[in-house]
Amino acid sequence: MPLVNVMVNSRAYTIACDQGEEEHLKELAAHVDAKAREVLGSVGQVGDARLLLMAALLIADEHHDMSGKVGAGAESEKQSLHLRAEAAESATADILESAAKRLEDIAARLAHA
Repeated sequence: MPLVNVMVNSRAYTIACDQGEEEHLKELAAHVDAKAREVLGSVGQVGDARLLLMAALLIADEHHDMSGKVGAGAESEKQSLHLRAEAAESATADILESAAKRLEDIAARLAHA
């Protein structure tokens, strides 16, 4: 299992990860570091535990916002698909009605022949 060295709030951390996940872990740590620096900039040094908690809360808030947007988009897509399905159903019903009328006309002509 590879070990990766990352920096968060000017502190080095060594973290184990799965093979091939090293770069992804570094990117995640950089994101956490950016949020920690954001917290530092707005409230100053509050201790490592509280700083990392506040950074985690900011990241969780971003995730929550994104999840809501994805959910809203999925709901909109679901509604659009429903409307298209209703339109297709209506068009199919019209085609079947027309075909039934033609069959009735053919049957009537055959009955008179």
